[in-house]
Order: sequence, then structure tokens, then C-alpha cells
Amino acid sequence: MNELLFFAHIGIITLFTIVALKISKETLVTTVGIYCILANLFVLKQIKLFGLQPTASDAFSVGAILGLNLLQEYFGEKITKKAIWTCFFALVLYAVVSHIHLLYIPSVCDISAGHYNFILKSMPRIAIASILVTLLVQHIDRIFYGFLKQKFHNKYFLARNLLSLFIIQLIDTILFTFAGLWGIVNNLWDIILVSFIVKLVTILVSVPMVAIFKPKTRI
Repeated sequence: MNELLFFAHIGIITLFTIVALKISKETLVTTVGIYCILANLFVLKQIKLFGLQPTASDAFSVGAILGLNLLQEYFGEKITKKAIWTCFFALVLYAVVSHIHLLYIPSVCDISAGHYNFILKSMPRIAIASILVTLLVQHIDRIFYGFLKQKFHNKYFLARNLLSLFIIQLIDTILFTFAGLWGIVNNLWDIILVSFIVKLVTILVSVPMVAIFKPKTRI
């Protein structure tokens, strides 16, 4: 059942990314920011998938980088830089207001405070690691994808995005695992392997879909 949901999840994220692209660059920037927030929100939930136990957030991480690649593909580097800093701002805002929310003393009639505490009160180290790694990885992707775009003269969209996402998601997985989980879990390389395998599946499903349904010319 989880496997079917996983592929449906990838399809939905890809569809929303394509629709956001066709609406406007501002809509796609907003969508990328939402993906980053959702990736941080759902990273706490582990699921069973293909016999592995990844988190439920990997598809959002891939969707965010794919969205950045599409921004650079159609609107250029300037809007991509703006999107990266918008994502950083959104993540910091999310982290700050989440902790403010937890400071409120709940009513005696409240039944949700405990659930919010569990979901939002993540370790500060993990939250900081996620924000900084996301900022760094998005800048690396902007530079690397720009290089590929120039090197191949705007051709080979599918190959450029596959190569970019493979490399960037590997870097993202390694950096976040070491920055956020070093000393907390026993085998970091097992976590890296599981997470990266799930991201590879996501990439191999989503990128061809975008290549088929993306606009044929610059918007």
C-alpha cells in the first residue's frame, strides 16, 4: 500500500510543480518554498517502503530542487537566487513561529497541545542543520545546473536534470545526515543509503514526467 501511495505522492508533487510553472514564476517560487517547509515538517515520520524505512519527506526535497531547476531553465539565474533566499526566509520563519506557538499555555480544554509539541518541538540542532544545508545545497544546485545548461547549450533537458538531481540529492543527503544526526544514530551510512535510494526512485519517476509535460519554449 505504501508503495502505491509513494508513486501517487511523486505524481502529485510533479503535477503541482508543472502547473505552478505554467501559472507564473512567482507561483513556482512559492511552491518551492512550500516544499522546503513540508520536507522539514514531515521528516520526523518514518515509513516502510520497499523493505526500507525512510522518512516521508524525501519526495518534497526532490520537488524543491526540481522546481529550482525549472526556474533557472525558464526564468534565469536572478529569479533562482531570489527563490533560494525566499526558501531560506520561509524556513527561518517556520522555525521561529513554530517555537512561539509552543510557548502558548494551552487551555484545560485543549487536546492538541501534546501533538503539536511532538511535531514542532524538534531538536534545535536538526532544525538549524536542515536550514543551513538547504541553503547551501540550493546554491550548489544553482551553480551546477547553470553550468550544465551552458555546457549543453540548453539541450538535453532530461539528462541535465537527472544528473543535477542525482548529484545534488547525494550531497544533500550526506550533509544533512552528518550535520543533523551525527552522534544521535548508530550507522549514518545506512541512513544515507536508504534515503538516497528513495530519492533516486523519486527522481527517476518525476523528471521524465516533467520532460513530457513541460512547456516547449521559454515562458
